[in-house]
Amino acid sequence: MKRNITLGIAALVLGTLLSCQSNKTETQTAAKPAEGPKGLPFLKVSENDRYFVTTSGEPFFWLGDTGWLLFNKLKREEALEYFDDRQEKGYNVIQVMVLHTLGAVNAYGDSALVDQNVATPLTHPGSDFSDSVAYDFWDHIDYLVREAEKRGLYMAMVPVWGSNVKDGGVTVEEAKKYAKFLTLRYKDRPNVIWLNGGDTFGNEHTDVWNAIGETLDKNDRNHLITFHPRGRMQSSDWFADAPWMDFHMFQSGHRRYDQDDTERAYGEDNWKYVQADYKLERKMPTVDGEPSYEGIPEGLHDPEEGFWDAAAVRRYAYWAVFSGAAGHTYGHSAVMQMHRPEDGEVGAYGNTKLWTAAINDPGAKQMHHLKDLIMQFPYLERVPDQSLIANQGERHDHLAATRGEQYALIYTYTGRPIQVNMEVIKGNKATASWFNPRNGEMTEIGEVDAQGVQEFKPDGKVQDGNDWVLVLNYK
Repeated sequence: MKRNITLGIAALVLGTLLSCQSNKTETQTAAKPAEGPKGLPFLKVSENDRYFVTTSGEPFFWLGDTGWLLFNKLKREEALEYFDDRQEKGYNVIQVMVLHTLGAVNAYGDSALVDQNVATPLTHPGSDFSDSVAYDFWDHIDYLVREAEKRGLYMAMVPVWGSNVKDGGVTVEEAKKYAKFLTLRYKDRPNVIWLNGGDTFGNEHTDVWNAIGETLDKNDRNHLITFHPRGRMQSSDWFADAPWMDFHMFQSGHRRYDQDDTERAYGEDNWKYVQADYKLERKMPTVDGEPSYEGIPEGLHDPEEGFWDAAAVRRYAYWAVFSGAAGHTYGHSAVMQMHRPEDGEVGAYGNTKLWTAAINDPGAKQMHHLKDLIMQFPYLERVPDQSLIANQGERHDHLAATRGEQYALIYTYTGRPIQVNMEVIKGNKATASWFNPRNGEMTEIGEVDAQGVQEFKPDGKVQDGNDWVLVLNYK
């Protein structure tokens, strides 16, 4: 587990770089700097192996957004507009592709690679962080990583998207050289997280994914590493024991219950992925890195099926976090593809909205309420605890419960009554309140006896999207 990391010397790399092998152990993990050059702390895994913390031990709640095509499609001033918005809305992680394709070029027309070979990044002498017209592909990324840092944003970067490896475009030796290039370029930036993979299966081309993971790990002790899997899969399906892994990520995907034909058939129940990771012998934090996006078709491809809305993205977020996840990633169809006017009226997945408008959709503005709620309470003691709930339900009626030593939180998506086993909590009395996930408002119910089963009914009709959190404080 990567709990501490070394402070290296920033380096830019040209040409072919040496390959390497990973051999991560606790004894090899060296001391990590407390913060990066701009004061933003590096991240590590908490002592209980369930959450993220800064190097000083402060809790870090992962609130991510998928800006997948940011590096490829946005100019600098556009990217800064996006960063400013996400900082204002409380996000602290941006998930982004470094190489969407092997022929990737940025918004200024500069290519990433020589001959579409990951082993030969196309770099130029010097480093350009100025406001000139022409931008080196890698200098452009450098600039944006630094600007994100100034805004307290961590860049969770996918080295090369999975389809490129699946199509045979990356060999093991090329993968090692490319990963070495990335580590020497970014290992001293405090706000980098590595997402190996990229919407792909870890049991296909496993040698390439291990080569990338091991090389990142050996040459970059500074940053957390995980694997971003295919839809309705989780990194622990293949890499539960991989030494280079620091935390798990799953992609609960974009399908409804009736659209899920996978063997596990979790459908919309993303909390089941969290539970599966939570039960593993090797403990690690886990995050839903790609749930249903706001504004994307239900099932992903057919707009006639309808689109996921703000209520649905709230449900995924609260279900996952209350089930033990170390945070959550929000996504929007228009934003993840950075849909611009020049991309045409209709983008991928039937999207018709520009990213500049979509950043203000309701779900995007509501995500920070979850982080704000969780961070009101002692964070690192928090555990999932379904024994609090006396009236368990299925599908959208599922209730999710989490608690600490002196508090409990229970989420209902439909506003149906919550029956609480009060004897699970400590103390004789509890102060109950309702928290509204749509606006972050807290309304006190009053003091109740911590005995027997107590029922709490929120305002409104029992229906999808009338979601509430029951908050219990006790001593």
